[in-house]
Amino acid sequence: MLNAEVVLPLSEYFPDHYDATDEAVDVLFQRVCGYMQVDESQIDLEVFPDEAHELRAVVPFWHGDTGGPAGLYISATDQSRFVIAVRSSKLKDPLGVVATLAHELAHVILLGGNLVDRESQDMEPLTDLTTVFLGLGIFTANAAVQFEQHQDGRTQGWSLQRLGYLSEEMYGYALARFTFERSEDRPEWAKYLSTNVATYYKRSNRWLAQKARAKS
Repeated sequence: MLNAEVVLPLSEYFPDHYDATDEAVDVLFQRVCGYMQVDESQIDLEVFPDEAHELRAVVPFWHGDTGGPAGLYISATDQSRFVIAVRSSKLKDPLGVVATLAHELAHVILLGGNLVDRESQDMEPLTDLTTVFLGLGIFTANAAVQFEQHQDGRTQGWSLQRLGYLSEEMYGYALARFTFERSEDRPEWAKYLSTNVATYYKRSNRWLAQKARAKS
């Protein structure tokens, strides 16, 4: 955590053209693997239509855990290889794809490395938290709640969708704690947080500063 590079939604970190194809997703996957220091040679990347069972039907001797509504983590029974899968309907949102890949790669780190029990009640929230501590928190925090508008003929509407297991408020505190532990003062990366997350982040920063002053 102390040495992690904070990855930003900038061309400096993701310079490749993105057109929502499998090839483009694979390039994102390789870059996120590099940022999280995960060996991509042990992982197969898949895109699945809508239901996880379609992928399981192809690899029946594997077992997996869903990583929120957008992704899937599957491991071989001997932990020799892993599959990271992304829902095809999510490919139009590159930031969401990065967030999904980060979450599933955190599964590889925690579950694949036998660092946490897959039956643990807080396994999934801990997985989201791992993305923050490894520098991908801007993506997973901003994708925690996704707002969508739609219009079809004479009807129009909107919807909110959760991605992941931590709320925006939890992400705000986690990012503030990340800043506090690294002794960062007003980091530049904070300006890339969504409005809601930024509000919780600033509030948590003030609370942590007050607690630190009270102890000194």
